[in-house]
Amino acid sequence: MSSCFTDLAMQYIDGEWRPGTGSWDIIDFNPYDGEKLASITIATIDEVDQAYRAAARAQRAWADTNPYARRDIFDRALRLVEEREQEITEAITAELGGTRLKAGFELHLAKEFLREAAQLTLRSEGRLLPSPVEGKENRLYRVPVGVVGVISPFNFPFLLSIKSVAAALALGNAVVLKPHQDTPVVGGTLIAKIFEDAGLPAGLLNVVLTDIAEIGDAFIEHPVPKVISFTGSDKVGRHIATVCAAQLKRTVLELGGNSALVVLDDADVDYAVDAAVFSRYVDQGQVCMAANRVLVDRSVAEEFTEKFVAKVRTLKTGDPSDPQTVIGPVINSLQAHAISAAVDQAVAEGATVLVRGGTTDNLVEPSVLTDVPADSSLLHKEIFGPVALLVPFDGEDEAIRIVNDTPYGLSGAVHTADVERGVTFAKRVDTGMFHVNDGTIHDEPLVPFGGEKHSGIGRLNGETTLDAFTTLKWISVQHGRSTFPF
Repeated sequence: MSSCFTDLAMQYIDGEWRPGTGSWDIIDFNPYDGEKLASITIATIDEVDQAYRAAARAQRAWADTNPYARRDIFDRALRLVEEREQEITEAITAELGGTRLKAGFELHLAKEFLREAAQLTLRSEGRLLPSPVEGKENRLYRVPVGVVGVISPFNFPFLLSIKSVAAALALGNAVVLKPHQDTPVVGGTLIAKIFEDAGLPAGLLNVVLTDIAEIGDAFIEHPVPKVISFTGSDKVGRHIATVCAAQLKRTVLELGGNSALVVLDDADVDYAVDAAVFSRYVDQGQVCMAANRVLVDRSVAEEFTEKFVAKVRTLKTGDPSDPQTVIGPVINSLQAHAISAAVDQAVAEGATVLVRGGTTDNLVEPSVLTDVPADSSLLHKEIFGPVALLVPFDGEDEAIRIVNDTPYGLSGAVHTADVERGVTFAKRVDTGMFHVNDGTIHDEPLVPFGGEKHSGIGRLNGETTLDAFTTLKWISVQHGRSTFPF
């Protein structure tokens, strides 16, 4: 496995694997045991420029390639992912501390999005529109934007890189990908290798392994990319939006969340417990859609709390390569410290501790808190770790008020015996996505994915992907003769 990281610890620019020329290295660590996986000399501003220029050179011929020929690339990429599934699983476990369960979840979705990308190659359809002018034909063409810059996060790097990269390529664009510096291989060069082996022409996918400490805003300010697709924190997302807006550059921003899972008075409590525990603790809680807050009607709060706490206590924390492990390490020591500090803050503010997990290096055991004061900042921000906040409420109106009392609006869920009651509840919540009688964590290739408020701008998946990575061009044809006033 270490050789896999060593072999892929390179920049991938214009079809060539080469070291960066920066003055320092990114050290790729295993977050569980601290093993050094690779040392990567970072890319400079000049190499970012080379990557974008290579993408621009390669893109036009790719856009003119028969879409059925483009589809073949994605079919082969999918087969390679299937053939290398064990290797990719091990890489996810080693580089980001993903458990076997999490790796399987991520790989399943990544394959689904590759299947959808293959179909996207055939979906850039045009239209003929009527004209009030006699003899005129209006043709509307859907064309690639050109070059797309993709910045992916550390939590689901393989999936979330592929999601934007594959879709943009399928629609005739070229891509420059900058993965998170904590997941440079799984989120970057591993994907480049798959597409290279699948036969993607050189220059269409470039991967730069670097850090903003080296390149500043060069990746998003560069004049070549017409769209920047970013997944990450709302703080960084706001900065990207500001920089890109000044250049009239489009953005697709999938940002943070503070989702709530709501248990109404008629819910199936046992089922709601299962959904809530998964929604809060999968991938150590490092999921933008995770249920930070679990809201429970006071009439069922005692039963729910007892069963929720009992289930949380069964979650095994430890080695992510152990199939029995549910809670692996968080990505780095900064995250581990931030999570512990959040729990300490809640306790200092008067919260009641139902489960207090310890922290050893990057292993953060699950915690459960209740009675968090209503004015605590913890209720309004994203906690990117295994900490659940249980919040009792009296009636649906109070639940809606609490759910919406956050700057975020990404996902959420409600549990009730009456499906239509759940749908009515969901319509009152200010989110881009909401689920009735399920968990908060869902992503499907055909369904628009994205958030409201500070949770992002734009949507991906299905038809919305076409809007994200293509543009519309009007070409009119006058078959007769127009008349002019002079």
